[in-house]
Amino acid sequence: MSLKIDHVIVAVRDLDEASAGLFDRFGLASVPGGRHEGHGTANRIVPLGDDYIELMAVVDEAEAEGSPMGRWITAATSDGDHLLAVCLRADDIDAVAAARDLMAIPMTRTRPDGMVLSWRLAGLDVAIVEPPLPFFIRWGIDPADMPGAAFAPHTSAPSGITRVVLSGDPERIGAWIADEAVPIEIVAGEPAVTKVAIGGPTGEMIFERL
Repeated sequence: MSLKIDHVIVAVRDLDEASAGLFDRFGLASVPGGRHEGHGTANRIVPLGDDYIELMAVVDEAEAEGSPMGRWITAATSDGDHLLAVCLRADDIDAVAAARDLMAIPMTRTRPDGMVLSWRLAGLDVAIVEPPLPFFIRWGIDPADMPGAAFAPHTSAPSGITRVVLSGDPERIGAWIADEAVPIEIVAGEPAVTKVAIGGPTGEMIFERL
């Protein structure tokens, strides 16, 4: 049941503005992701190799109001753009889900080029109501088609997410992750994803808020 960081979600009010800001500040480019049908949200992907940053915004307020995920993004961006959640990739999503009394739910998203990405997700409902607990994913696509493997014209030569800092109840978060190899630091405090560090040729790029 080994785990690794798959991606970090940043909830943003405007995908284009957030993307431009990320590039100006860190030299990190993004590519169009797609719509999450039925949830009123869409995303842009910042590919980092084996992992990625997901910029997610509400693009249809009415549709988002009818979806827990849509309402989650709406609430998270009520006062600005925020680091929101961490998704961990599981090599055995069924075992991870069973150990935490979760269901692994199949999902899809269509890229702008028409390719359909598929995956199974577990624990998003828990992550929404109990931050900053990570949720879990198992992709159903070839490694070359993974979001992190996409080409993006970065100017800062990122080498992937090196660590994430979560604040909250250390005992609860640690028991939920249950994998000491995952590069997540846990500190006591108000529940939040507080920091993401991305490797680069001159050291880590660290950001807490766009």
